[in-house]
Amino acid sequence: MQYTIRGVPKAVDSALRERARSTRKSLNEVALDALTEGAGLTGQIHKQRSLDDIAGTWKPDKAVESAIAAQDQVDEGLWK
Repeated sequence: MQYTIRGVPKAVDSALRERARSTRKSLNEVALDALTEGAGLTGQIHKQRSLDDIAGTWKPDKAVESAIAAQDQVDEGLWK
């Protein structure tokens, strides 16, 4: 199957071209590899970071609590 993909962001283009250069593969091969990986078809499981080391470490902060409380205020003028 053949695809034409338009509007590839410059950062994605640069990353794919750099990967192609560094792995000595064609841009097409690298793009297919990226699509296959992105579609979850490689069979590889990506390790996800555990947040156990920061869970439960929140320390109350009056400035933060005040900012959050201000966000909870309803501007009645906007609800007409």
